Amino acid sequence: MRKLIVNADDFGLTAGVNRAIVEAHRGGVVSSATLMANGAAFDDAVTAARSIPNLSVGCHVVLVDGTPVSPPGSLDTLLAIRSAEPGKFYSSLSAFAARAMLGGFDPDQLVAEVTAQIKKIQAAGIQVTHLDTHKHAHIFPEILAALLRAARICGVRAIRNTFIPVKAMARQFKGKHGLWKRYGQVRMLHTFSRQFGRQTKRAGLLTPDGVVGVIETGSVDYSLLRQTLASLPEGTWELVCHPGYNDADLGAIHTRLLESRDEERRLLTSPELRKFLEEQKIRVINYREFIENFAENRP
Repeated sequence: MRKLIVNADDFGLTAGVNRAIVEAHRGGVVSSATLMANGAAFDDAVTAARSIPNLSVGCHVVLVDGTPVSPPGSLDTLLAIRSAEPGKFYSSLSAFAARAMLGGFDPDQLVAEVTAQIKKIQAAGIQVTHLDTHKHAHIFPEILAALLRAARICGVRAIRNTFIPVKAMARQFKGKHGLWKRYGQVRMLHTFSRQFGRQTKRAGLLTPDGVVGVIETGSVDYSLLRQTLASLPEGTWELVCHPGYNDADLGAIHTRLLESRDEERRLLTSPELRKFLEEQKIRVINYREFIENFAENRP
């Protein structure tokens, strides 16, 4: 059987993103969302989440391109060096990745900040069911280790598996230059997948079999989404999505995902997509169900 968690990232980014996530849950296929503790529309997202209890809410941990929840003075290794905006994380993913690969972040500072973000959401009365990261930063072992420690501290049971089913996805990206290039980059990072599996298992955290939608971010259309979903292997997978409204609030934020958020919102609420999932016999579940199913089937 194929199961699919449809997770909307960036909950709390803007009021328009929040509204789109609510609509894509109530009238579409979004089953889970991850909330940014430092998002400009955090309070609005918390209010929205309380109105839709069937939406499983996790923490979208931000360690790049954002502002910390903890006092900046306690996070000196996490902050950008010689930044025009002191007290912020690295805005460049490449700079962040280089520092992560070289072990430049203090592990205790990482854990402290991740824990602070999770606890801010929990303090608002939201059960945090799972974790993922902005820009998929926990693909790097040092960042993953911090998330696993923080998850244990905060009692979070599940984490996103950031790795795609590379063999199943290869055919659909051929001939699409930009996406094929991204597929190659993602495939190179797949070398971390075994270490990911070992670390999460050792930490006792649950994780789906992998993700889809990462390569297509910003370029998804119905045809490509159909191909992606039809290619899903057996197991439990997560579709990463970014629905939103391309309004003035979104335009004022540093993000490359503008018009694409409108397109994703339309796709995720379309009757055609729901019908296609039914035809493919793909069952949509949320992270809470994923955790409960594991507990029920545990020997």
